[in-house]
Amino acid sequence: MLKKSLCLVFVLAFLASFASGASGASGDNALEVVEAEYVCMVNDAAYDKEQVRVDVEGKTYYGCCEMCKARLKNNEQLRVGIDPVSGAKVDKATAIIAADAYNRVYYFESKENLAKANAKLQDK
Repeated sequence: MLKKSLCLVFVLAFLASFASGASGASGDNALEVVEAEYVCMVNDAAYDKEQVRVDVEGKTYYGCCEMCKARLKNNEQLRVGIDPVSGAKVDKATAIIAADAYNRVYYFESKENLAKANAKLQDK
């Protein structure tokens, strides 16, 4: 329950940053697409090097260490993100993944939703 609450707080904070302009982002700080193999899907962070591959039920996820690998295999909730535009649940293995200037990643169900997010960031 705590993890669900934290996830909801994270998504609400992200959406609030769009509404208030608190993100400080402009066109120069747009979300950039990141290849999945450079993302720890437990920490939701992008890295400069490839992460540990985790195959689960025919899908590929990535973690930064053996502990994250085990967590991804054993915890289905860690394999799901929330699209900050639509609020829909997104399988991290198939999501469009984008990172901000702080290497935090966001999972989108479509390229169109990523474009909408970047359009809002550019308007601020």
